[in-house]
Amino acid sequence: MSIIPSQRHLFDIPDEVAYFNCAYNSPQLNESQTRLLSGVRTKSHPWERSSASFFDDAETIRRLASEIFGGDADGYVVVPAASYGLSTAARAIEPHLQSGDKILVIAEEFPSNVLPWKRTAQETGAVLITVPTPDCGGWTQAILDKLSKGVKVVAVSTCHWTNGALIDLVPISKACRELGGILVVDSTQTLAAMPLPLDEVKPDFLVTAGYKWLLCPYGFSLLYVSKQWRDARPLEETWLARDNAEDFSALVKYSDTYMSGARRFDVGEKCSPTILPGAVAAFEQIKAWGVTSIAESLSIINGRIARLLEQLGFHLPDESQRCPHMFGAQLPDGYTGNLVAELKTRRIYISQRGNSVRFAPHLHVNNHDIDRLLDALSKIAK
Repeated sequence: MSIIPSQRHLFDIPDEVAYFNCAYNSPQLNESQTRLLSGVRTKSHPWERSSASFFDDAETIRRLASEIFGGDADGYVVVPAASYGLSTAARAIEPHLQSGDKILVIAEEFPSNVLPWKRTAQETGAVLITVPTPDCGGWTQAILDKLSKGVKVVAVSTCHWTNGALIDLVPISKACRELGGILVVDSTQTLAAMPLPLDEVKPDFLVTAGYKWLLCPYGFSLLYVSKQWRDARPLEETWLARDNAEDFSALVKYSDTYMSGARRFDVGEKCSPTILPGAVAAFEQIKAWGVTSIAESLSIINGRIARLLEQLGFHLPDESQRCPHMFGAQLPDGYTGNLVAELKTRRIYISQRGNSVRFAPHLHVNNHDIDRLLDALSKIAK
């Protein structure tokens, strides 16, 4: 592990912009942009595209994901959105539920990890139960306290998306297994920004949106399916997931056999040359940096911000309950301004989710950005 200096030269970010809002949408790597523009041009010359090009980028992504995050390459799936991956999980799980079974979610969860379960509950007679927001901010224990007999599905995130409050999935996974439950994880706000012990957590399904911490183009997301679920029914029936798909001359010989691993769950147009090349470039860069080093480097930036916020009277969760790469802070008592808007006028960007202002930098941030943010906060939030 090593501390990574600012990587601003790899991004197209003007000097006057200080961007601390990657939990909303990350900036794109210059190399991703280059490859995406090249991919756009390939559509102008379709006669130059081979049948292998419909599969190569997806296979490269599977390999890189396995090398970076763990798990086997055959378990990774190319999907267009976190909602698609979570709906895929819900569709696979639905036949295993019956009336009265419980599906557990957390309060104020992002809609993508609630709406599919509401539909599943309606279809099966299962009951959706919600873990209330804990007063102390300790989501892990709050979830564990709700795990009891009858809970069949635990659908949780790796942190709370509104404020980065940490959720420790290792004890949650253990408790879920002891109940014979199914664990579905939305890792959108942590994957590639902090380590995830996949081999310890052993999720049945894990999904992440690509346009945040994966630094990928919008329209690319990632799903991981554990081995015991790889024979389940997919969300769609795409010919690109069948064992004869690479032989374009034989497609009218409809195959009933899926490709190996979890490839049956791939989205139909997984071969998009206007999306996947940019994702490959992002994965290559994340692998070069290393997730542990990314997390440690971002924690140093956030540590500087958090110390000033505490001095200014912001309310922060205990450091033990924060993620290294993003955190939320409640505004000081008596503050009536619009902090997000005030900072935006200075071309400094954060966001507000619920009652928390959220700080989420990436490696493009430099000391000048941090100094500008701290100076502005000192003037605005007094």
